Amino acid sequence: HTHIQDLIAGGTDTSAVAVEWAMSELLRNPDVLAKAAAELDAVVGRGRLVTEQDIPKLPYLEAVVKETFRLHPVSPLLAPRLAREDASTGTHDVPAGTLVFVNAWAIGRDPAVWGRAAAEFRPERFIGSGVDVRGQDLELLPFGSGRRMCPGYTLGLKMVQVTLANLLHAFAWRLPDGVAAEELSMEEKFGLSMPRKVPLEAIAEPKLPAH
Repeated sequence: HTHIQDLIAGGTDTSAVAVEWAMSELLRNPDVLAKAAAELDAVVGRGRLVTEQDIPKLPYLEAVVKETFRLHPVSPLLAPRLAREDASTGTHDVPAGTLVFVNAWAIGRDPAVWGRAAAEFRPERFIGSGVDVRGQDLELLPFGSGRRMCPGYTLGLKMVQVTLANLLHAFAWRLPDGVAAEELSMEEKFGLSMPRKVPLEAIAEPKLPAH
């Protein structure tokens, strides 16, 4: 029973948290929001919703999702690893039996990896880049890597992409009156996932025809 609850929580809470962070960053960066909406209009048009088949034709949206995972990894510390034998990585020696936690949050914000603009939300950094979220590029590991990476990463990634795409395509979004973009709180609440400390409040107005 507990394992079933873990699976449900792991597959729903994490996707919802990722979408909320993406919307938060887009509302803080109206130029990025406008680019994502323009791409959706050009590729999908105003006559229908976005489908999974559209995603490969939406590189800017994919870059928005990657940039969200970089700055706001759903699991800030990856699932713990146990060193089965002595190992060495860079300047660190890891004796056999050591329990290792990988800090994906810190890696995603490291200027040595991402440059001086590491703290800024810039999806453009992924346009034309081969860096992906599937565990092969160690600078971006929102789902972990290796045999113990998230078993549902394929579904989770598609859920986030399609949900975010349809929210952006079907509605015009803005912050409530009196809330400036630069004032939007981006504080985090630490846990197994890392949601916003203050839930996001935004105003949506339908863009698509009623049907």
